[in-house]
Amino acid sequence: MTSTIESAPADRAATPAVPPAAVASVSLGDFARDRDAFAEALGSSFERYGFAVIADHGIPSDLIARAEAAARALFALPEDVKRAYHAPGTGGARGYTPFGIETAKGATAIDLKEFWHVGRELPEGHRYTDVMAANIWPKELAEFRSVMLELYAAFEATGARLLEAIARYLGLAPDFFENTVEDGNSVLRLLHYPPVTGDGPSIRAGAHEDINTITLLLGAEEAGLEILDRDGQWLSVTPREGELAVNVGDMLQRLTNNRLRSTTHRVANPASARRGHARYSMPFFLHFRPDYLIETLPSCVDAEHPDLYPQPITAHDYLMQRLREIKLL
Repeated sequence: MTSTIESAPADRAATPAVPPAAVASVSLGDFARDRDAFAEALGSSFERYGFAVIADHGIPSDLIARAEAAARALFALPEDVKRAYHAPGTGGARGYTPFGIETAKGATAIDLKEFWHVGRELPEGHRYTDVMAANIWPKELAEFRSVMLELYAAFEATGARLLEAIARYLGLAPDFFENTVEDGNSVLRLLHYPPVTGDGPSIRAGAHEDINTITLLLGAEEAGLEILDRDGQWLSVTPREGELAVNVGDMLQRLTNNRLRSTTHRVANPASARRGHARYSMPFFLHFRPDYLIETLPSCVDAEHPDLYPQPITAHDYLMQRLREIKLL
């Protein structure tokens, strides 16, 4: 296990780093050899930090490279072409969302990013078609659809293994989460943060927590991702190239009565050496199925930890509530 989080100076100046914290950096290759040991390492890091870094995650490097190339080609399209794929009033669920729309919960400054969402492909007449929109595909990029659906499937397969480990850590049946995420409303987001000049804003994406169950992120090796530790200190998350940064979302935090933390995080502008570079990343927001009732696990409630969420809520209703808070609805 290696350290992959270190202190991030609040003013981004060149100040000495404090000793790195012991967030888990674990190999998913270890999962097959010792499922319980892997689950303990992953769950402990989630319980302490809400984040972990995953190596050997099984998503092929050539697929990642093809997806990154497709994302860069997408965002390089002319502005009017991209905006033709924006669907206002849909919460940004599919297609393109321009700069100047998404805002972190409780913030006033807009995030400095544009993004594209790819969701689950549902057959005609599926029971979730009324709450899960059809995908939007850019006709200018011939290979875009196939590579993004391939990446979506790879993320989902890796997510399923991580959820089994989480179930084991919580003392649940290893297959506990299988039904909860079957045909879930998971979303692949392609993100582009443009270069920022030396006197530009210090934050690219404001401090926030993710709405979903868990998030799997490719692209965090480009400097800027930071998490807020329990003592109020911002810590940099620095995976190696090709590794996944994985974090707990609000839905899982709610299900576990805050035992697993949905940690506040942000994307800051890096130090001056990387300040003029664009940032591209690909988070996969793994969601419960829309009608799954998020109800506190009995095993996470006791005399010292009373139920913080006594009113159950469906995953879809919770999602809609949160999308309104971040101004996507």
